[in-house]
Amino acid sequence: MSDKMLLIPRLKVQNANALSSPFTIGFPAMTAWLGAVHALQRKLNENAIAVEFEAVGVVSHNLDLQTYKGPGDFDYSIIGTANPVDKDGSRPAFIEEARCHLEVSLVIQHSNIGKQDEATLIEKLSHILNSGMKIAGGDILAFEPPTFFRDFKRLRPRLMPGYVLIERRELMQKAMEEGQDALDAILDYLVIHHRCEKQETDDQTTVSWTSARKISGQDGARGWIVPIATGFQGISELDFAQNQRDPETQHCFAEAVVTLGEFKMAYRFESVDELLWHNHYDEENSLYLCQQIRMDSEKLFLEDGF
Repeated sequence: MSDKMLLIPRLKVQNANALSSPFTIGFPAMTAWLGAVHALQRKLNENAIAVEFEAVGVVSHNLDLQTYKGPGDFDYSIIGTANPVDKDGSRPAFIEEARCHLEVSLVIQHSNIGKQDEATLIEKLSHILNSGMKIAGGDILAFEPPTFFRDFKRLRPRLMPGYVLIERRELMQKAMEEGQDALDAILDYLVIHHRCEKQETDDQTTVSWTSARKISGQDGARGWIVPIATGFQGISELDFAQNQRDPETQHCFAEAVVTLGEFKMAYRFESVDELLWHNHYDEENSLYLCQQIRMDSEKLFLEDGF
C-alpha cells in the first residue's frame, strides 16, 4: 500500500445529508465520503492528472445536526427547509430531509503522483472543490489549503482536535454469534440504563442514581459507539430498469448495511492504516461495502461479512 497521504483540512459542508440509512440519523454515511473522493478522482483524471485515490480517512471536528426540541417535547424534530407556497398560499407537499452542517478533514491515500506533480494536483483539486462540487449532498463553503504528507506522525497533529470514525463491526459479530438479532445487537451497545440504589440507615434513606450503558467497559466497548451506514446489499438481480438514471448501466435494488462504529480521538492512532476506509465488493453475497483493513498477526487482511 502507498504511504503517500493527501490532507484536505477543515472542510466545511453545509446542508449535508444526515439521514445516513432508513433508521439512523446523524453523521453522513461512509458511502457518501468514499463516493465524494471517488468523484474527485474522476474529475482530476478528466483534467489529465492520473492520480489514484486508494483509501479515505474521515476526521470530524464539528457537527451541527439540524433538529429542534421545544419546551415539553419528548422527541426532537427535524428542522426542514421552507419550500415556496402554492398559488393559494398553502404549503406544498414535501419529503422531510435530515440535514447537518459539519466540519471535517479528509485523509486520502493516493498513488501515481510524484513530487513534481503535487503542486499541479493541489491547484486542480482546489479549483474543483470551489466549483460547486457536492459532498454528502451538501455545499462546500470553505477549506484550508490541501497538503501532502509521507509521515503519519507529522500528519497526526493536523487532525486535532478531531474524532476519527472507525469501524467496530466485531462488536456486532460477537453479539450475533451469541444469538442476538442484528438490530438488538446494535441497540444493546447504544441503550442507556438508569439505576436507582437506595441506602437506609437508622434515621434516613439515601437514594442515588447512576446512568450507564449495559455493557460499558466490556469487550473494548467503552468508547463513543455509534450506529453507522457502511454500504448496501443487493436484494435483486442486476438488470436494466425502466426510466433508470443511467441507461447504460445495469440496475439493482439494494438496502442499507448498518453496523457499529466508534469516534476515536486522532492522537490515539499510531498508523494511518488504522483510520483508512476502502471500497469492497463481495459479488457472492451482493455486498457493496466501505470497510477497514485490520492488522492481524502482522498481516493485512480485509474482513468479509458485516
